[in-house]
Amino acid sequence: MTIVFTIAIQYEQDVVQARQRTREIAEQLGFDAQDRARLATAVSEIARNAFQYAEGGTVEFSVAGEPQAFLIRIQDRGGGIPHLEDVLAGRYTSDTGAGLGIVGTRRLMDLFEIESLPEQGTTVTIGKRLSKRTPTFTDSQLQQIRETVIGRSPENPYQEIQQQNQELLRAMAELRKREEELNQLNQELEDTNRGVVALYAELDEKANSLQQVNDLKTRFLSNMSHEFRTPLNSILSLSRMLLARMDGDLTIEQEKQVTFIQKAASGLSELVNDLLDLAKVEAGKIEVHPSSFEVSDLFATLRGMLRPLLVQGSSVTLIVEEAEGIPPLYSDEGKIAQILRNFVSNALKFTEQGEVRVSAVQTGHTITFSVSDTGIGIAPADRERIFEDFMQIDSSLQKQVKGTGLGLPLSRKLAELLGGSISVKSQLGEGSTFTALIPIVYPNATELTTVLQPIASVELTRLPILVVEDHPETLFIYEKHLQESIYQLIATRTLAQARLALQKLQPAAIMLDILLEGQNGWTFLREIKGDETTRTIPVLVITIVDNEKQALALGADGFLIKPVDRLPLLNKLNRLITENKPQKVLLIDDDPAYRYLVKQLLINTPLSILEAANGQEGLNLAQQEQPNAIVLDLEMPEIGGFDVLKQLKNNSVTQSIPVIIHSSAQLDAEAQSRLAKQSIAIVSKEIGSQTTAIAQLQDALVKAGLVLEF
Repeated sequence: MTIVFTIAIQYEQDVVQARQRTREIAEQLGFDAQDRARLATAVSEIARNAFQYAEGGTVEFSVAGEPQAFLIRIQDRGGGIPHLEDVLAGRYTSDTGAGLGIVGTRRLMDLFEIESLPEQGTTVTIGKRLSKRTPTFTDSQLQQIRETVIGRSPENPYQEIQQQNQELLRAMAELRKREEELNQLNQELEDTNRGVVALYAELDEKANSLQQVNDLKTRFLSNMSHEFRTPLNSILSLSRMLLARMDGDLTIEQEKQVTFIQKAASGLSELVNDLLDLAKVEAGKIEVHPSSFEVSDLFATLRGMLRPLLVQGSSVTLIVEEAEGIPPLYSDEGKIAQILRNFVSNALKFTEQGEVRVSAVQTGHTITFSVSDTGIGIAPADRERIFEDFMQIDSSLQKQVKGTGLGLPLSRKLAELLGGSISVKSQLGEGSTFTALIPIVYPNATELTTVLQPIASVELTRLPILVVEDHPETLFIYEKHLQESIYQLIATRTLAQARLALQKLQPAAIMLDILLEGQNGWTFLREIKGDETTRTIPVLVITIVDNEKQALALGADGFLIKPVDRLPLLNKLNRLITENKPQKVLLIDDDPAYRYLVKQLLINTPLSILEAANGQEGLNLAQQEQPNAIVLDLEMPEIGGFDVLKQLKNNSVTQSIPVIIHSSAQLDAEAQSRLAKQSIAIVSKEIGSQTTAIAQLQDALVKAGLVLEF
């Protein structure tokens, strides 16, 4: 950034000089008369505000950026603007007309930023980008402009008024010319409007006819599909009975004939099912049943479901990749599985050798599911046609495989129903990749009220974490991350909701997204750290832009870049809330060998380990030492783990200490449910891999609020 000129606003004539200098510098930078007038008017308005309401300030002119822009920064040290958000939204009115200048200035400028803090003043930065036809100014050229402006003596106020009158007359003449052009255009529009109205009437009539035909088609497909299903199911059942020899043996020829009948009925049944689903989608009668599920679980189900599609002795390998680092989805699992089944089925049909690979990755607020193959590929001209109903592309393999031509059209409609889309990339002779983009959270979900409620009821046994985030998908992910931990998510989607929450509760920490739509997260951060009642609350800034230095400089206590995984998020919260104070873990287990093993698992952590050889000793140590977490065995003599847990939770001194169950006891569903309500995690001792054991124990300790090094 190169500063061209600076003016101090102390007297009213300084406001006039600021306007003059703005016009002079804008002229040197190649702005036309209209833009010069806009810049001068904007600077005059803001400078007058600084003089009138803050008794003075400074105006700084500079050129910065790439492409370059003319920036003017007006700063004062007044009392600040008390209703800034209302002023910017156009809701604030006053008898003096205060606020109108700011709103008008923002409309005139390409660039507009404003910061205002109580008793610290207001800074307004406005600007316009230089014309693309204007060459880039060098530092020496800008220095020359500076010297030119300094060398000019300021015009007196009367000359400035005369200049403003001339600009006003030019603007009025321009407006009159545009009004005449607008009247002429209106006349032309009125002349053509009659024809358009007639055309619309004809189009509406044809649209109604087409809709009637479409409704009839949908009703016919739906009714016929239902009518076909009954006899088809009978044929399939009877053919299975015959092949099972339930009424006597079959000859080889009879078995072959019945097998043909069964295959034909199965193919027809598949066609009927696709037709029925397609009819439901087009009629808008298909329902979406969203639920929370893991992509890894979906893939595990698909592996078992898709293996039978591989022909024995085939040279095609089906690979379903591990879904790692993908957050839970809240969508219709069945419909996503149906889309992927159609993709894989097609890939296996048209791949003679090589592989079919199923994968998933997170892309922003969506999950990208991909099915790639090394098959025959699709010609460019056919890549859209394959999504048409009943469309089958002629190829050498098409004659060998059966298909309805409805799988891909149905998949596209199902993806769109879930708020997503489908695309394909392909090269002839090399293979194809079908991709389904599915939102992490189903857009029309109404069940996520717990996530989207501004302020939830605070649980006494958990620490409230205030989250300021305007994306429901991200709030849903954060809720899953904090689930079963010592933290409770308090979700807010606007700064107004966050301020209301801070009036009602004192959170253990704040998770703040800076890039909130239409809101300034930086101002909110300064506000928190400038208020005595909230400055001690740790603030963790989580955003998609790597501006850690700015966040820490403005008072943030921590910084993470989206997307954030669960363990790093919990560990960062633990570190901020505990302020790196020493932490203790109490092991209550009558087996010294297991106590030794747990200590070895935690040997590389900064935790202090306390040991109790029985239940009573553990209760006494918990009362005296008040550890940060307790690792408890269930099977102990005298006082068992269940009784120890009950006494810990009934004691006001120890009831808030997180408990991790670490036992080899076989638990029924009722016992597991009871323990889950009173503990942070249940970790089995019967784990063969030391790596898995360490990971599970670390996971439980982090959920309990302890700080670990990864």
